[in-house]
Amino acid sequence: MRGITLCIGFWVAGTCLAADKGPPAGQVTGKQLKIEAVAHLDKGSITAAVGQEMESGIVVVEVKLSPVSGEKVAISRDDFLLRSDKDGQRATPYAPTQIAGTSVLTISNRYEGGRIAAEDRGPVWGGVGGGMPQRLPGQSPGIGNTGSTAEAVASVRDETTKGKEPPLLRALKEKVLAEREISEPLSGQLYFLMEGKHKVKDLELIYQPTGAKLSIRFKQ
Repeated sequence: MRGITLCIGFWVAGTCLAADKGPPAGQVTGKQLKIEAVAHLDKGSITAAVGQEMESGIVVVEVKLSPVSGEKVAISRDDFLLRSDKDGQRATPYAPTQIAGTSVLTISNRYEGGRIAAEDRGPVWGGVGGGMPQRLPGQSPGIGNTGSTAEAVASVRDETTKGKEPPLLRALKEKVLAEREISEPLSGQLYFLMEGKHKVKDLELIYQPTGAKLSIRFKQ
């Protein structure tokens, strides 16, 4: 008697293909809210969720918040935190303008005497609206002679094209989690900057408004 092969997924041309598990997800229910969350870590998943390519280092978390108490709940993105067991990193959500703002910040070092001795030409990641952007690794070649006193000099260049927002900024503004009082379910995205590579089992999404704390672990 022939053995029976069980296919968990679907058959294509006589071959069993595994079903797509989808991105890792988790949920938790507290006194005021039920939170359902989906984490996007790899580039393909992030691009599909946002609709635009993102800089590396961003973790996108989609959340659905459903009130359970019948009362209005004030939603603030600052109440969310993404933590990694790998190295203890703790990241709060970035605003769309911090990720894809239309202004670029350039920082140079100006030394006593008015001469620029060195300029940091490493690219600046993100815009300047709402917070300080992060500088990606870059080299700083020396220029001229150094002095005993150095001062950081910043200049901002607006890269808006004919008054139009960059496609990524527009997409992030449309999909970011709104901040308002809710009495009905609300869905949106949160954007976290996490340095290095992290496995989904290491990540913990924490929601901690005043007087409460909820935690979500992601499973695939």
